[in-house]
Amino acid sequence: MHQSTQYQSIFSSSTARERTTNFESYWGFSKQHAGELLEEDKDVANKRERLRAFQNDPVRSRKPLANPSAFYRNYRKLLDDPKTLDRKTLLLTCIYKFARHEWMAIQAAWDVVPSMAEARTIKECISRVHLAEEFCHARLFNEMFRTFHLEVEWEPLGPLQRAFYQVFARLPGEIMNAPAFVTELMGLTFYHHLDAAFDGILTDEPEARGRLRALLHEIMVDELAHVGQRRNFIGPLGIRFAKLIVRPMYHLFFQDVPEADELFDINQMIQEGLAFDYSEVSPALLARSWVPSYCRPGEAAQLF
Repeated sequence: MHQSTQYQSIFSSSTARERTTNFESYWGFSKQHAGELLEEDKDVANKRERLRAFQNDPVRSRKPLANPSAFYRNYRKLLDDPKTLDRKTLLLTCIYKFARHEWMAIQAAWDVVPSMAEARTIKECISRVHLAEEFCHARLFNEMFRTFHLEVEWEPLGPLQRAFYQVFARLPGEIMNAPAFVTELMGLTFYHHLDAAFDGILTDEPEARGRLRALLHEIMVDELAHVGQRRNFIGPLGIRFAKLIVRPMYHLFFQDVPEADELFDINQMIQEGLAFDYSEVSPALLARSWVPSYCRPGEAAQLF
C-alpha cells in the first residue's frame, strides 16, 4: 500500500440520488475499461487482449516446485499437515482455493443475472459485465499457476457449497447486496496481503514474482472498481449491516482456505476491511480503476 490522498471510508453514507449518479458514472467507466462484452465466451475484449499479451510473452519460474506432487495432492483440499509444506506450495494452493470459491459464485450468478439482451436497467448491464470480468480473473489465475509449471482444473465445490452459492445468487437484492459487497471487500484485502506475500515467499524467483504481481494487479484494478460498484447498491441501513458482518464473513470464508491461517493474519485483514478507504492503494492501480464520488477526497461523509 502507498500513502496517498485521504479518501473517505468505503462505509461512508450516501443518498439515493448520489448512488443513481454513481451507477451512471460506473457504467461509463465500465464500457471503456472492459470494452466489448463477449457474452458467449463469458469474456470482455480488453481483458482478453491483456491475457493474450501475457500469454504471448510467457514467464516461467527458473525451476518447478521442489515437490509438485504435494501441490497436486493438496490444491483442491488440504490433506497434508500445512507445516510440512513449503511456503511456495502453500501460497499456490491458497490462491487456488480462494479463486475456486470466486469461480463457483460467478458461475451461479451468471445463470441468474439477465443477459445483456434481456437487461432493462443500468444495474443489470453493470452486473453482467462485472461477472464477465470475474471469469477473466479465473483465466489470469490460470496464468499464475502456469508461471510455476502447473496446470489446474476448476472443479466444482461440494454439493452443499454449490447449493449455497446457487441459493445466494437468487436472493432478493435487499438481502444479498450487503454480503455481496463484503465478499468483494474481502477479496480486495486478501489480494493486498497476497501481493505483500510475494516479496517474502518468491525471493528466489524474481521474474516469476514480477509476473504473478502483474497478473494480480490486473485483477486488483477490477476489484477496486467492484468494491465501489457493489457498495453503491447499499443504502444507509444496508451499509450498517455490512459493517457488522465483515468479521463473521471473513472468518467463515477462510475456514475453507486453511492455508490462509498459515500465511496471513486474518484479523489484520478484517481490520483493513473495516478501515478501507482507498487511501493506501497504489496510485497506479487507482488511476486505472473507479471510486464512488462519496468516497473521494473532499466529499462529506458520515462514518458508521
